Amino acid sequence: MAQYLINVLHDSGERATEAEMAAIDVFNEQLRADRQWVFAGGLGGPDAATVIDSRGAETVVTDGPFVESKEFVIGFWIVEAPHLDVALRLAARGSAACNRRVELRPFLDA
Repeated sequence: MAQYLINVLHDSGERATEAEMAAIDVFNEQLRADRQWVFAGGLGGPDAATVIDSRGAETVVTDGPFVESKEFVIGFWIVEAPHLDVALRLAARGSAACNRRVELRPFLDA
């Protein structure tokens, strides 16, 4: 089974509503029941981000997101699926559950 990252995209600091959280919980439980769940989590907003760059002689630490953008990643799922078509269906169900756009990306083969 391949693993996929489903990023939840958002454009405001508003948290999920109670109805959205309930739908997310149902989606999460179905992922677990179908043995497709690997991990999931919510993230703080861009104002809580810190960028660390140690490519040079000194480490540079900068407050804020690595890129200024209207949308940002507010949460994610890591799921297992036998192929892309299944992962796309899972991403569509996740988008409906959280009522937000999502981005699906495969993990690279090790």
